[in-house]
Amino acid sequence: MDYAIAPATQGFKPLVFSGIQPSGNLHLGNYLGAIANFVKLQDVMDCIYCIVDLHAITVWQDPAELTKSIRELTAAYLASGIDPRKHIVFNQSRVHEHAELAWVFSCVARMGWLNRMTQFKEKAGKDRENVSVGLFGYPNLMAADILVYRATHVPVGEDQKQHLELARDIAQKFNNDFGSRISDLHLGVGEANGFFPSCEPIIQGPATRVMSLRDGTKKMSKSDPSDYSRINLSDDADTIAQKFKKAKTDPEPLPSEEKGLEGRPEADNLVGIHAALSGRTKASILTEFGGGQFRVFKEALTDLAVDKLGPIGQRMKQFAADQAYIDSVLRDGGDRATAIAAPVMNDVKDIVGFLR
Repeated sequence: MDYAIAPATQGFKPLVFSGIQPSGNLHLGNYLGAIANFVKLQDVMDCIYCIVDLHAITVWQDPAELTKSIRELTAAYLASGIDPRKHIVFNQSRVHEHAELAWVFSCVARMGWLNRMTQFKEKAGKDRENVSVGLFGYPNLMAADILVYRATHVPVGEDQKQHLELARDIAQKFNNDFGSRISDLHLGVGEANGFFPSCEPIIQGPATRVMSLRDGTKKMSKSDPSDYSRINLSDDADTIAQKFKKAKTDPEPLPSEEKGLEGRPEADNLVGIHAALSGRTKASILTEFGGGQFRVFKEALTDLAVDKLGPIGQRMKQFAADQAYIDSVLRDGGDRATAIAAPVMNDVKDIVGFLR
């Protein structure tokens, strides 16, 4: 198994929660960085997988495109192998408890904590005064997403680790602030564990951060003007082959050891992609291809990518064509998610002192 799972907080039922923003044009980075791991986790834990459309509108979204992207991402989940009957798949805005708990957490979290979030600084840039309040408070909603289900484990990429640490801080502060109230109402899990768990990260395997095929120092992104910078999940076999053929490399042969990838971002990226798609380590890939021509390695990588991604793209198109089925999956998932979230939110209201 190419990820590490820490034990759940004592007393809390093990549960995975994670989500992806519906931003359209899903690519290999989305698949290897998140969706492929979602599929694997289904075999070992109960999972809730969300299309986080509330997060999406922290920046302007065309409403019609947002609706389309929600369905497209759902189709990608299903095409990749996520089972909506055994686990829960839904779009975030269907479950109002996410937003309710996010407000409570906005009153628990401290401004200084949010000011330290590096992703906000990167996204806001020099135009900080003109970004939405939602973008600044994004981590509070992310904490609510996880904790409204009292989820214990969250698969995260490098860019979200700081947000998960904040979610743990918010959970701990809530437990501390309302500790006596939680005890009086008998709502905690054990004497020391409080009401909310300290959610644990799931550390993912190789290629969790997939880089551009045109520039190995930049993350693969749908916003890159060159379509040759990324492998879209909707690409057919010929397009995948053409993109890997044109992927930037360097003149040196592949090294035989991982240390030889240092200072060679394009080579490191392609080896990482192969490792992630094949379920192997970078070291084993280099043992097989090290010292050889890049052309031979690229041909093997292309064959592997077409074999793995081609069927997903075909299934995505089939699911996307059945809008009624996609909507029924999200509706059923929303109902099942609400059945878990509503009692948690009612307990939070009692803890805080709201009348209901």
